[in-house]
Amino acid sequence: MMDKSETYAGRRQPAHRPSRLASVDTHAHVFERGLPLAQQRRYAPDYDALLDAYLAQLDAHGISHGVLVQPSFLGTDCGYLLDALRRAPARLRGVAVIERDCGFDTLKQMANAGVAGIRLNLIGHDDLTLDKWLSAQTLAHVRELNWHVEVHAEAARMQDIVEPLLEADMKVVVDHFGRPDASLGVSDAGFRRLLELAHTQRVWIKISGAYRNWPDDSGGREQMLDTFRLLKGAFGLHRMMWGSDWPNTQFEASERFSRALQQLRVLIPDDDERSVVLAGTPASIYMFDHARVG
Repeated sequence: MMDKSETYAGRRQPAHRPSRLASVDTHAHVFERGLPLAQQRRYAPDYDALLDAYLAQLDAHGISHGVLVQPSFLGTDCGYLLDALRRAPARLRGVAVIERDCGFDTLKQMANAGVAGIRLNLIGHDDLTLDKWLSAQTLAHVRELNWHVEVHAEAARMQDIVEPLLEADMKVVVDHFGRPDASLGVSDAGFRRLLELAHTQRVWIKISGAYRNWPDDSGGREQMLDTFRLLKGAFGLHRMMWGSDWPNTQFEASERFSRALQQLRVLIPDDDERSVVLAGTPASIYMFDHARVG
């Protein structure tokens, strides 16, 4: 069960509105019941995850800034996301989901609202070439805005989507430890190929949603540690970021914001090293520094 501070109902005001960028949660979602849903979706929540509830989580855990990622079940209608970003422009950035052929004017409006990247969530989708998801012209627009492309896919599928993005000169952020197959662990060939892409210096990794890879706590902790060690060795801390994955859709009963933070402390016990992941890296990739925050 969730503690009282993590209830979704009601629009709560944050305790304070920090301007200095000290730490960033790079992966969270906001939504409410009644919004238009994507036709193809794996899941639709039956509760509200409101912006004020999320900001209260940041306040309660001492996190100064956050990144809102468009939920897959809302498809390419990013209106709710953009409204949320406009309510806390100094504190939030966003990652949008867009149509294959998205005009520059639309993307520029998103940028003005605080969007700093786009997401390809391919979980549950057929294997298709990159051009089926994003046209070359749209990628050119994304590159012109200096955005990144965030990829959520199983490690086995990563090569076919990340390498074409790199060939298109894109910056790529990979979700949730790269989603290695739990039955294969770090021997997953797709995960091993992801490690090899570190040399490009244009791939970043999100340390988030561990439970989506390793839901069984009994063996999951060691698999998480092994995976992190290899990612750190390949990419370095300067290309890693942390995310709470709040409100932990489909895992709401077992996961909490505080648990995600505790996992980060286990993975990176050193305060200075943890600061790189929490603030140094995301300040640049999500363009908080462009807003002269702090």
